[in-house]
Amino acid sequence: MSDPSPDLVPFSIDVAMERIREAVQPYPKAALFELADEGFNTAFEQLVACMISIRTRDETMLVAARRLFQIARTPAGMAALSMADIDNAIADATYHELKAAQIQAIARTVLAEHGGELPCDEAVMLSFRGIGPKCTNLVLGIACGQPRIGVDIHVHRVTNRWGYVRGRTPEGTLAALERVLPRAYWVEINRLLVPFGKHICTGTLPRCSTCPVRDMCRRVGVTTHR
Repeated sequence: MSDPSPDLVPFSIDVAMERIREAVQPYPKAALFELADEGFNTAFEQLVACMISIRTRDETMLVAARRLFQIARTPAGMAALSMADIDNAIADATYHELKAAQIQAIARTVLAEHGGELPCDEAVMLSFRGIGPKCTNLVLGIACGQPRIGVDIHVHRVTNRWGYVRGRTPEGTLAALERVLPRAYWVEINRLLVPFGKHICTGTLPRCSTCPVRDMCRRVGVTTHR
């Protein structure tokens, strides 16, 4: 752990979010939020996109998701596609064959059991193979307007690095954030910390010297930085 400056001020999540909101403006948006802004904002579209994103770079996922949504955007439309059609559309994604089968299965289940519309229901989403708390919370937050925290690698790393929470795993960080993070930020924290974590508070050699919250960050676990 690096030695933080003795001049650090108490951490304020309100100040941090305000500063980061401005700092990330030049960078690409978090991928699911970008798709939502483009109109791909239904629960089904967001869930499919999140599945494609697993172990896949955002830049690759965005291309694959847009390509898939050009041929089908609803559970009925997706269920009518062959697995080969889905697989060809998302072929750039990691584990694309497995994901194609899962997407087709989800579409057919939603069509058969939920009238063709994916409900904004946590239990339903978690019942699908390959869908965990991160994707479920992101979909419920972005598409359904529910106060949910989507903890990906960036939210996990950054909030622990700040010293704002202590979580050894993303699940532990989620539980900790649910206790301390004001609900007004539950959805926005992922939208902000994804570009912040990719371009400023990076996994290795974070840009601490120009970080907008450097006067508050405890730099937990940081050994070298820029």
